[in-house]
Order: sequence, then C-alpha cells, then structure tokens
Amino acid sequence: METNKLTLLDDIFKNTQVADFWHDSSPVIHIAIIAIIAMFVHVAVKIIRYVSEWFINKSHAKKNPFDFVTGQPKFTTLTRLIVSCATFTIYFLAVGFILVEGFHFDLTTYLASASIIGLAISFGSQSLVQDVVTGVTLIFSDAMDVGDLVELSGTMPSTVGRVEQIGLRFTKLLNFYNQEVFVPNRNIGNVSRFPHGGVHAYADIQVPAQADQQKIFQKIEEVVKGTWMQFNGIILTEPELGKVEATEPGGWNFLRVQFKIWPGQGTLIETTFRQQITHAMKTFDPGYADWMVTITYRTIRTSPASNQNIL
Repeated sequence: METNKLTLLDDIFKNTQVADFWHDSSPVIHIAIIAIIAMFVHVAVKIIRYVSEWFINKSHAKKNPFDFVTGQPKFTTLTRLIVSCATFTIYFLAVGFILVEGFHFDLTTYLASASIIGLAISFGSQSLVQDVVTGVTLIFSDAMDVGDLVELSGTMPSTVGRVEQIGLRFTKLLNFYNQEVFVPNRNIGNVSRFPHGGVHAYADIQVPAQADQQKIFQKIEEVVKGTWMQFNGIILTEPELGKVEATEPGGWNFLRVQFKIWPGQGTLIETTFRQQITHAMKTFDPGYADWMVTITYRTIRTSPASNQNIL
C-alpha cells in the first residue's frame, strides 16, 4: 500500500537526498522550484526553435553542415513539424510535473484526463484531425514539395499557385497575383504538378516569304519583349525566339517563340500576343490573319537516363 502511494518524484529519486529535500521543504520552496523549472522549460523551447530556424536558414543558403538535407524543400516543413512535436512534449511533461509534484495530482488521473480531453477534442474537431492527417501525408509523400507550381482541387474550386509551406492544417500557395492562399489540407483531393514550375506555350508565327526576313525578325522581337515587360507576372521567364525556318519545299516560313507561363493563363498568348503579332505582320502583308499564328502547349521533362529534354 505504501508503494502505491509513491509520487512520480519518489519513483525517479527513491531513497535519494533529492526526494528527502523535496518532502522536507516548505510549499514556498516547492513553488520556487516549479517556477524555475517552468522558466528552464520555456528557455529550452526557445533554444530548440532558434536552432531549428538556424538549420533552415543554413539549408536555404546551402551552407547546412549536413549535406543530405541541403537543398531539399521538405527539410523546412519536417524541421518545424519535429520542433512542434518536441515543444508539445516538453510542455506536456512540465505541466504534468507541476500538477503531480506541486499540487499532488495523481499521475494516472492526469494521463487519463489528458486522454479524455484529447479524445473529446478529436471528436469535436474532426476537420482539424483530417487536416493534420492529410498534412502529414503530404509532408511524407512526393505529391508536392515547397517551391513546386501546382493545381490543387478536391472539395473546392481548383487553386493554382507556388507552394510556400505545407503545414499540418493549411498548405500555403502564392498565386500570380502575389496573394497568399491558405488551402485547408482536408480540401485537397487532387494535386497536379507542373514540370519545371510552369506551362510551356509555343507560338509558331507564319512569316511572309516575300518580306525582308531580318526586319520581320526585329518586329517580332519587339512585340515579344514588349509582352514580356508588360506581363512578366504571368510569363515566368524571358521568352525564347528561334530562327526563321522553312517547311517542306513550296511551303511557308515560320518563326517559333517559346513562353513559360502560369497555368491557366494561356489566354494571354492566344489573344493579346496573337493580336499584336497579327497587327505587326500586317505592315508586311495586308492580308495577314490571326490563324497564321498557331499556339500549342507542350510539357518538357528530363529523361533520367540521358539527361536530355523530351517533348
């Protein structure tokens, strides 16, 4: 019976001077010790968070002393997840120690109460649990990484943006309006990743054969640069101009312009850019029409074996 009444501190420091000191000292001393322990716990949490952010910053700067995490986008999310779990564990143990040793609260009762409260919260916040479960799945899967350009869909209208953070409750995206969009993890049903962070659009511009090819190239280059400067929030990288090429003998000449754009923003190339090119080409050929500018979309990926681009 006497053994069953031992407190948690007795179990740890049984028959030691620490246990004797604790039971022989006054409640004021107990409160002071508990306050000091709480302070040390708080400082420990601060240190853990500081160290984790230091590792994250070093990882972003590619100066992390552990090369295996350098440059891996998930390192940030996983580090913060581990820190959150460690913080919760430290505070949980500290609160339990204060209740058990400071207020003589039964340890079994404390654990049972924590379990009941956790169960009640889980039933009352099923959406929260769904967010956490989905968030952990996203973190440890290859569905998406921080920095990817993705389209998220499910129980909501699809959302397109660059992944800034994968959290336990929300996934944060940055769209082309530079807005931060927080998507609840439970609403994510489908994840569409865009290779190389965007969609490749190709504009094949038919070139009048009878006109000066060099002047036509300069005119097209002016239109392309103007479009890039005006819409560089939608066009992700500077467009690439090819050379004037010929099709089969007796065919027609064309020049290809390659764009890398935000997903879903192809209207910019299909309407605005095409209209500007058509207007520019009319100075060389009054009968030039917009159907002479063909817009196509392709995905370029890298072959792991040959490290070459594949259309």
